[in-house]
Amino acid sequence: MNDRRLVEQVRIVGSGLLGASIGLGLSAKGVDVIVDDASPSTRALAIAYGAGRAPAEGDAPGLVVVAVPPDVVADVVAAELERYPDALVTDVASVKLAPLTELRARGADLSRYLGSHPMAGRERGGAVSARADLFVGRPWILAGHDGITYRRAAAIEHMVLDLGAVPIEMDAAVHDRSVALVSHAPQVVASLLASRLRDGSGTALGLAGQGLRDTTRIAGSNPELWVQILGANAAEVAAVLRPLRDDLDAVIRALDDPEAPASRRVIAEALVAGNEGVSRIPGKHGQDKRYASLVVKVDDKPGELARLLTEIGEEGVNMEDLRIEHSPETRVGFAEISVLPEAAHPLATALEQRGWTLMEAER
Repeated sequence: MNDRRLVEQVRIVGSGLLGASIGLGLSAKGVDVIVDDASPSTRALAIAYGAGRAPAEGDAPGLVVVAVPPDVVADVVAAELERYPDALVTDVASVKLAPLTELRARGADLSRYLGSHPMAGRERGGAVSARADLFVGRPWILAGHDGITYRRAAAIEHMVLDLGAVPIEMDAAVHDRSVALVSHAPQVVASLLASRLRDGSGTALGLAGQGLRDTTRIAGSNPELWVQILGANAAEVAAVLRPLRDDLDAVIRALDDPEAPASRRVIAEALVAGNEGVSRIPGKHGQDKRYASLVVKVDDKPGELARLLTEIGEEGVNMEDLRIEHSPETRVGFAEISVLPEAAHPLATALEQRGWTLMEAER
């Protein structure tokens, strides 16, 4: 039985990571998906992966999804609104106020346009990296404005739900301010930190652990795309980075003279503030909870990690998060498992009884 909500034919313009992933997810639900792209070869690749079909005579999409670079979003949205006068149009760009403002200035039919933004992605782009489950459990912003009603925009919400995402209504300006804090500024910080590694010796880089990998993971993102994103949301990103710069300057001054009376306090307060900030990041399913962590030693041989995960399931424990750290110098790895606090002690006991070595456990 097909449980999809979306009944409209869907046209996707842009067949990179997001466009192709949307196409894969909707096609799997039985939606008639049309994939188009300025690049015929890029479009053909997305179609070959199963994201949809090529445009054909007689297409009459009820929903158009624009998944193109930020600097051409308004142009493409305006063109699609004009080409399909009965269609609802959305875009999935990571900045929402700029295209809305430009479309309003052009006199576009905003009664059929609602910008949106799935808070999902990968460091690698293109259809080759697309996944049908990319959006499952992820927030998807619906950037409402006074030119359209949510009833008229229902097809967009249906698409979001069919893809397994969580629709969240948010004003465009609030959206841009929010993503500056949780996405755009972190991209800059990660890239700047990773840039310091260019001059690192092979010996130093050989010592890299999971902490460095965690803090620089997104530094592998596409520079051309991020120049556009940061340019479109420049003021909001700068508003996050300026106080960060001030905090960093204060820590640097303290490190320059660590024996000065206030230096250790400055450093300690910076670290405590970090503790307080990270504690506010919601957990899985949006629960604002602190999880307990167990770190389990896992031998570096086939099947060991799978066995650990299977045995956690056999104990009836739901794993909230999993991180793997592997040292290239040893034949072991460490699995950091996050669980609800009340499950930590029983699971630690059970795993030790099953022969696993726990490096840390909250009892």
